[in-house]
Amino acid sequence: MTEIDFQDEARAIHPELVALRRLLHRNPERGNQLPQTQAAVLRALDGLPLDVTTGTSLTSVVAVLHGTSHVGSVEAHGTRPTVLLRADMDGLPVVEETGLDYASVNGSMHACGHDLHTAGLVGAARLLSAHVDQLPGDVVFMFQPGEENPGGAEPMIAEGLLTITGRKPDAAYGIHVFTSEPAGQWMLRPNTLMAGCLELIITVHGRGGHGSTPYATVDPVPVAAEIVLALQSYVTRRVNVFDPVVITVGEIHAGTAMNIIPDVATLTASVRVLSKASAAQLDKDLPRLAEGISGAHGCTADVTLRTVYPATVNDPAETAFVVDELSRLHGTDRVVIMDEPRMGSEDFSFVLDEVPGAYFFLGAHPDPLPEVPPTNHSAKALFDDAVLADQSATLAQLAFTKIDLLARASLA
Repeated sequence: MTEIDFQDEARAIHPELVALRRLLHRNPERGNQLPQTQAAVLRALDGLPLDVTTGTSLTSVVAVLHGTSHVGSVEAHGTRPTVLLRADMDGLPVVEETGLDYASVNGSMHACGHDLHTAGLVGAARLLSAHVDQLPGDVVFMFQPGEENPGGAEPMIAEGLLTITGRKPDAAYGIHVFTSEPAGQWMLRPNTLMAGCLELIITVHGRGGHGSTPYATVDPVPVAAEIVLALQSYVTRRVNVFDPVVITVGEIHAGTAMNIIPDVATLTASVRVLSKASAAQLDKDLPRLAEGISGAHGCTADVTLRTVYPATVNDPAETAFVVDELSRLHGTDRVVIMDEPRMGSEDFSFVLDEVPGAYFFLGAHPDPLPEVPPTNHSAKALFDDAVLADQSATLAQLAFTKIDLLARASLA
C-alpha cells in the first residue's frame, strides 16, 4: 500500500479548517433544516472531484469520491470497496456563555462540537480528493443535520444514503468530540458504545373538579406523582444491574389553576437502554406498571414507548481496526479502551445497524483541563479546534487503508 502522510497534509490545511469551524460556530442552526450550514459545506467542497447530492426532506449533503486507482482490476471481481464517513452539523437551543470572540449570538450554540465534526469531515474530503488516483474504491461523506433533534440519519437512509454508490458501504466510521476530556485523547470500545434512547409518555385520565372537594373527583395528579416514584423503584428492583437502564422524567404537565383538579396529568420521560432485550422488557413492563397504579386509584392510563435512537453498537472487528490505526497514527498512549458504554445516545446508530463500523470519541478540551470541566451541551462548553487536523487525518487514513485492504483482499 502506498504510504501517505495524511497528518502532515492535514496540518497544511488546518488554518482553513479552523476558519470553517469558527464560521459554523458563529452561525449555528438547529434541526433538520440548516440552510446556512449546508451552503457553507457546499462552498467548502466546491472544486473537489466529488459527486454531491443534497437532501429532499432535510438539508443534508452527501458527497461521493470515486477513486480512480485500479488495484489489479477490482471491477472484474464484482466488487468495489466503499467506506462511509459521517459528520453531524446541527447545534442546540443553548445561549452561549463562553466569551469567545467567535461565539454565537443567535440564541443557539454548537455546544456539542458538531461544528468540529463538520469541518473535520470537510478536511477528510480534501485530503482524500488529493489522492483520488491512489484510491481503489469509493468514499461516501455523510453531512447530517438533526442529530440532536429530530434525527437526520433515518431520513438520509430513506433517501438512499446507503445505496448511493449502488451497494451498501463495507464500513462506516464517525468521530465525536468531548469537551470533558483532554484534547487529543481517543476513546472507544467494541460492542455497545452508547445507549439507545426511548421516549416514554404516560397520560393519566381522571375526573376533574373543584380543589375544595377532592372526594368528588378522581385526581390524576397524585397518581402521576406515584408513577414517577414507581419508575425509579422499577429500575432498581426489576432491571439487571449488568444491563442498566436510566429513566428520567423530564416533563410533568397537569392543571390550569391552583384550585382546579384536572381531568388529565401527563408525564414524559427519557429512557436509556444498552440492549434490545432491555427495550423489550420495558415495552412489556412499563404499560403494566402505569396502568396498574392508575387503576388502583380509579384512573386509567395511556402509555406510549417509542424508540428515538437505538443503541450505538460498534462492530468488534472494525473497532480493532480503528484501534490499530489510531495507535499507529497517534501512539498507544493516546488511545483508551473504555470499560463501560456511555448512557448518551447517537443516531449514527441507524447507520451502524446496517453497516459494520465504529464510532469513537476524541477529547477536545483546551489545556489545561479544569478539575470540573464543562460537559457537552453546557453553555460554557469549550472545544479546542487544534484537534481538527488529527480528526481529518484520522478519518482519511481509516477510509484509505480500509479500501486498499478490501481491494487487495478481493484480488487474492
